[in-house]
Amino acid sequence: MTNMREVNFEKPSFEDWKEAAIVALKGKPFESLFTKTIEGITLQPLYTSESLLDEVDGKLEQQISTIRSMKADGAFGVAQEAFGDTIEDVVAQSKDAILRGNEFVTIGKVNFAWDKDALQQLATLLSDHPFRINVADRAVLGVFDYVENKDQFGYIQSSDMISLPEFPNVRTVNAYTLDAHYSGATSTQELAIALAQTADLLKNSSFEELEHKFFASFAIDTHFFMAVAKIRAFRLLWKAFASAYGVTSPLPVKIVAETSLRSYSKLDVYVNLLRAGNEAFSAVIGGADVLTVHPHNIITAPTNQSVRIARNTALVIKEESHVTKVMDPAGGSYFIETLTHELVENAWAYFLEIEEAGGYLAAQAKIEKDLDASWAERLSNVQTRKTVLVGTNNYADATEQVPTESFVDVNRLATSFENLRTAFKEQPMTTAILTFGTLKSTKPRTDFVNGVLATAGLVPEITEPTADIEVAKDYLKNTTADYVVIVATDEDAMMIVEQLIAVKSPQTIVDVAGKFNTDWTAKGLNGYVYAGINVFEKLSAVHASTKEVLK
Repeated sequence: MTNMREVNFEKPSFEDWKEAAIVALKGKPFESLFTKTIEGITLQPLYTSESLLDEVDGKLEQQISTIRSMKADGAFGVAQEAFGDTIEDVVAQSKDAILRGNEFVTIGKVNFAWDKDALQQLATLLSDHPFRINVADRAVLGVFDYVENKDQFGYIQSSDMISLPEFPNVRTVNAYTLDAHYSGATSTQELAIALAQTADLLKNSSFEELEHKFFASFAIDTHFFMAVAKIRAFRLLWKAFASAYGVTSPLPVKIVAETSLRSYSKLDVYVNLLRAGNEAFSAVIGGADVLTVHPHNIITAPTNQSVRIARNTALVIKEESHVTKVMDPAGGSYFIETLTHELVENAWAYFLEIEEAGGYLAAQAKIEKDLDASWAERLSNVQTRKTVLVGTNNYADATEQVPTESFVDVNRLATSFENLRTAFKEQPMTTAILTFGTLKSTKPRTDFVNGVLATAGLVPEITEPTADIEVAKDYLKNTTADYVVIVATDEDAMMIVEQLIAVKSPQTIVDVAGKFNTDWTAKGLNGYVYAGINVFEKLSAVHASTKEVLK
């Protein structure tokens, strides 16, 4: 009998794996395994040590050591936001949060004016605890007239230049990328914009003066590995950026991260919990120094419970995942190291484009145009369901109502579907799915069409499958439904569509499920419903047509 300890397995090469993959694809091209991201980066189906070393030109150890040297020691700080209608609410929430594991007094959206009394109460908090203030209202900066502990540590997050010379440990120089993020920015664009903002700041300051007060702030989106790579890439870029100013040994750069609301939805709101958890974990693996997790219902109105869940999301990662016990959890990953390198190269190239256009402020027209294009691509991907927002543009609960409340207002990809659902509620219509054939042959397309209609809050009547064309004609002739989708196999559809639309009522809008070369629209068919269609545009057009019919 063979001694198992003496058995050796031959290491397959990439070409061996590729050949096996081609066989498994059964005729599909090997290139179908490649995915191109919105950053223009092509994700490979397999990464190897050889491909990684080729990508980084053999400088993998240098890349990893640079990332680690640019990260300050210690685990990330939990910075859960406090909200309130009064300063007393904010103070009470903040004190309770500190007792329950929060490490930074963090001011979220408030519904009161920052008068002298509010500023003095906040100042007492800031004197005792580290803090992060996102400046939505510059009046809050008046708090520093009352803060007694001048040595307290904190971050002032703002797109404007802030100066607090009496507080040496408060970081006020911020590469603020949140506005760009909510305008649709890719990871490449965010990284480049952060550098361009800093370059503009350095026109009136030295690098050595700036780095003691500097930090970068990023929103972390749901693309897990891209988010990890984005944070790691900024540390590489910071070292290169410092070198351009003659600084060979810059201080570790601080990065403040928060979960993104760009993919949050008012619909199926608990899915936002999953999005936030995904984003938070990627931020920590990437190496964020401070993390804020937004509550799952912050779009409508956060509650004490949702704030606690958000805070505990960060605490579970910190205390139970053990990820903070590793200096660089993603270091050495063939995939993430490659992605990090590609982001660095692309971001540096885009940064140079901005500089050639005169710098961040001078290049606003160019940046705005590029961000508009990115947002349009993101929105198109959601509306065609290339990007899935679970519970909103796919797997939606058709009976759910869109909440009318709005607590925060940022660009979100789900907004178009929320508005579509509201429009159908205000102008109701009845829908039906007419199935022709057997249950087995029609069910996949029936489920698909039903899912499409659910995104607008429509619950269709679904007929029993029939193979009798007269029964189908009779149904379509007598139905009171405003909108009917015919479901059949391609072969059956070619035989029945013209017969069915010939007998339909002029008031009934009829589509057919599937993508056909035959054009039946001239004979009364409204159009087609198929995978890859812009669902939002299709249903918006149906809604508009229904309104015209009902006039």
